[in-house]
Amino acid sequence: MLLRADFNVPLHDGQIEDDLRIRAALPTIQWLQEHGAEVTACSHLGRPKGKPDPKYSMDPVRERLAELAPGVELLENLRFDPGEEANDPAFADRLVEGQDLYVDDAFGAAHRAHASIVGPPARLPSAAGRLLAKEVEVLGGLLDKPRKPFVTVLGGAKVSDKLGVIDALLKRVDRLVIGGGMCFTFLLAQGHSVGDSLLEKDRVDDCRRLLETAGDKIVLPSDIVALSPADERRTAGTDLPDGWKGLDIGPGSAAEFSDEVTGAGTVLWNGPMGMFEDDRFAAGTRALAQAVADSPAFTVIGGGDSAAAVRKFGVADEVDWVSTGGGASLEFLEQGDLPGLEALRKASNAV
Repeated sequence: MLLRADFNVPLHDGQIEDDLRIRAALPTIQWLQEHGAEVTACSHLGRPKGKPDPKYSMDPVRERLAELAPGVELLENLRFDPGEEANDPAFADRLVEGQDLYVDDAFGAAHRAHASIVGPPARLPSAAGRLLAKEVEVLGGLLDKPRKPFVTVLGGAKVSDKLGVIDALLKRVDRLVIGGGMCFTFLLAQGHSVGDSLLEKDRVDDCRRLLETAGDKIVLPSDIVALSPADERRTAGTDLPDGWKGLDIGPGSAAEFSDEVTGAGTVLWNGPMGMFEDDRFAAGTRALAQAVADSPAFTVIGGGDSAAAVRKFGVADEVDWVSTGGGASLEFLEQGDLPGLEALRKASNAV
C-alpha cells in the first residue's frame, strides 16, 4: 500500500517543532494496518528544489513516525527528485513499483499536480484517506450549506494570495473581516495613509473594486498597533505617519472582530491578525483566537499560520476543525476542487 501523506512538518535544528501532521495521518495508517496492509508512506518536506539536501531529510519524521506507527516504511523526501514537482510519469512509475493500492491522505498537498498526487491514481486502485475525506467534508460544507450568519476572517501578509478566494467567498459570506498585513492595501484603497506598512501597490485597484462591490460585507480595522521609526510600539488610528509600520490590529479592532465572530453561525479563519510571533504584536491574533474558541458557531481554522496561532494560544481543542492545509484550503474554497481530488475521481479503478 502506497500512502501519500503530508509530513511537511516545521523543523528547527533538525528537530520537529510540531508533529500535528504526522499525528493527523494516524487514523488512516492504523485502519490500513488493522486490515492487513503493509504501508509505505511518502511525503515532501520543505523546498529542496529537486535535489538532495540534508536539511530536508526525512530522518526526523521517520524517527517520530516509527514511535507513533511502528511498521510503516517512509520513503525519502519526494522533492529530492525533480520528477515530483514536474509530474514526471517516469517518477510516478517508480513510486508505484511493487505497490498494489494507493491512498491519498495529503490534503495539504492536494492542490499540487505533482507526480505523487496525480500519478498513482492513474496506475493503481486508489482511495482517499480519512483525513483527506474529512477535510473535503468540512470545507465542502462551508461552500454548500453553512449555518448563517457565515463570517470569514482573513489575515496574513499578501492580499494577492487571497484575491481569488475573496471573490469566491463574497458570494457566500455575510461578513468578510480582513486583518493582518493584507489589510493595508485595502486601507490605502479607502484613501488612508499606511506609512511603511506592508503594501501591494499593484493590487490597490483590485481592493478598491472589492470594496465598491461588497458594500458593508467587508470589515476592516479601525485602529492599528504600529512600530514608530524610533522602535516604539504605539496604537494609532487607520492613518499612519511616514516611517510607521502597522504590525497588528488595535484593541478596538480586536473587539469589533471578536463581536463579528461571537454572533456568527459559521466561522472560517485563515491568517493571523499581525506579527503574532513577536509578543508585542500578538494581542490581536490572541484575542481573535479566543473569540473563535468561545464562539457558539461552527468554527474552522484554514491551516497555516492561523492553525499555529490557535495552538500557540492553547485553544486548538476548542475549535471544531483545524485544517492541515493552508494553501489547499483556500484553493478548495476558491475553486471547489483540487488536482488531487480530481485525480482520485478520474481513477477508473478507484476503490
